[in-house]
Amino acid sequence: MSTPYCCTDCPRHCGVVRSETYTPDVPMPGYCHTSLQPVVARAALHFWEEPCISGSRGSGAVFFTSCNLRCCFCQNAVISTTGSAGIPITVARLRRIYGELISQGAHNINLVTPTPYTQAILESLEAPLPVPVVYNCGGYESTETIDRLAGKIQIYLPDFKYCDASLSQRYSGAADYPDVAARAILRMYDQVGPYELDDQGILQKGVVIRHLILPGCLDNTKAVIDWVRNHFDDGQVLFSLMRQYVPCGQAADYPEINRPLTDAEYDEAEQYLFDSGIEDGFVQEKDSASSDFIPSFHGEGVLPESH
Repeated sequence: MSTPYCCTDCPRHCGVVRSETYTPDVPMPGYCHTSLQPVVARAALHFWEEPCISGSRGSGAVFFTSCNLRCCFCQNAVISTTGSAGIPITVARLRRIYGELISQGAHNINLVTPTPYTQAILESLEAPLPVPVVYNCGGYESTETIDRLAGKIQIYLPDFKYCDASLSQRYSGAADYPDVAARAILRMYDQVGPYELDDQGILQKGVVIRHLILPGCLDNTKAVIDWVRNHFDDGQVLFSLMRQYVPCGQAADYPEINRPLTDAEYDEAEQYLFDSGIEDGFVQEKDSASSDFIPSFHGEGVLPESH
């Protein structure tokens, strides 16, 4: 009989014995409320990442159900928080999905909110892929898990949502987020090193740090920009300042963020970024703040064609 797996894959260290397989409508223990078996809501070419990720052919995005962070404003709340979408699959099927996306021309395999399924992902990447693998996460990661991913992940795409612990506790239930995310990002960089682009400008390895500006939280955004500037030199990491916030998930329960970002807020944040001297990265256009860019989660690309 195998030893039960007591989960400590993320910084919450629930220590619960997670079910090996997913059973619909059966409550799962732990913060992420899911099984070790991967549950995937969408697997398709994705064109809305940073240009160096999506390129001209798209990123092979695999959207996993559940999340270890569960932010109240998440635009993917239907899969990250409610768990109302997603199809349980085997590790072998997950590996075949990678191959199908690569055959469609994907520049990379983009694992979106993968942390709850660390075990399955490690198994699925036992043999190297012919394209880079992107670990697209909320930044709330344990350094131990990052160490286990060494050699499997070429590109880390973490958020750095908060430098303000009061905000991270209020909106994500994680007062330790600023310290945890900072340690995680530094470990990611130590593992993969400075970013590298190919001749077409497609990222082959490195770290892209994302930050979503929240309404009324400009001091937090400026602190994140300062942290990046103080910890990395030019040519080491890419920084993506995101203005795509629209009230989603449970944002209506938090009146102070239940509104779009104003032009004045974004202009101030963008100017602060430019003044910081950070040049390696991206900013977003105003029309990115639209629910039109939220993908549907109806199982596209998850089941074999015979289904």
